[in-house]
Amino acid sequence: MRKSSVWQCSVLFLASLVLSGCVTVPDSIKGYSETPQQDLVRVLSAPELFTGQESRFGGKVIKVDNRNGMTRLEIAAMPLDEGARPTLGSPSVGRIFADVNGFIDPVDFNQQMVTVVGTISGTEKGKIGEAQYNFVVIKVTGYQRWHMTQQIVTPPQPIDPWIWYGPGYGRHRGGYWGPAPWGYYNPGPAQVQTILTQ
Repeated sequence: MRKSSVWQCSVLFLASLVLSGCVTVPDSIKGYSETPQQDLVRVLSAPELFTGQESRFGGKVIKVDNRNGMTRLEIAAMPLDEGARPTLGSPSVGRIFADVNGFIDPVDFNQQMVTVVGTISGTEKGKIGEAQYNFVVIKVTGYQRWHMTQQIVTPPQPIDPWIWYGPGYGRHRGGYWGPAPWGYYNPGPAQVQTILTQ
């Protein structure tokens, strides 16, 4: 790889790190264990092996069922990103029943994106349409409702094609201004991106 290509790749990598920022899991869904179980496909394949373990799942709320002293959320689970947010556009990996203590208003949660953390208490038979389905049941200890917002993502601006070559470079080793090894690149158009925020 040419030196100019190496410089360009390095600069683009650093720019992507700056743009991505630091992503953390909200306190409300951190849980107590260092790595809550997040692989719903694995849990569905052998739920008896995971009963009693702490888990963290998230996705779209399909149904809100208010009961005496608790609310059951039916969630179509999706893979979570590094911030424990459901990955938008991902297909569902399964369904869960998330049992939350207290009353949750369906107006605030129906068809919304949520992440829950809690203990796996087993499975329960239910239906999706007319089809029988075994739902993994979670006793929720914390939850986060996400807000869907849009942001404009602007690509990195063109890098200055001229840089200062310090002492030891040319012009009697006193330094000089010269073309940067990475040169120009086209930043492309800005894009509108849908994201989940707290």
